[in-house]
Amino acid sequence: MYAVIATGGKQYRVSKDGLLRVEKLDAEPGATVEFGEVLLVGEGAEVKLGKPLLKGGKVVATVVRHGKGAKVSIVKFRRRKHYLRQGNHRQPFTEVRVMDISAG
Repeated sequence: MYAVIATGGKQYRVSKDGLLRVEKLDAEPGATVEFGEVLLVGEGAEVKLGKPLLKGGKVVATVVRHGKGAKVSIVKFRRRKHYLRQGNHRQPFTEVRVMDISAG
């Protein structure tokens, strides 16, 4: 069984017992989070599709850990203009394990 959920402005395909990295959530490690924006639930050839959301569909997950992604370097440069700006960014994420998928 799998589902497509929306969180943090992105869409993810999830399956039971799968690990998923989403945008940072406000929850402690070990806490249970519920994703209510379910777009699609499928099992084999049977697919339930929402318009745009599936009524009563939800995905329950447990927070595994919080972390930061890989470092991304930002460089703005104009040649012969004495202009150079450098910076770095590490995007925070939350890793969750999907416990249950229900179609509603």
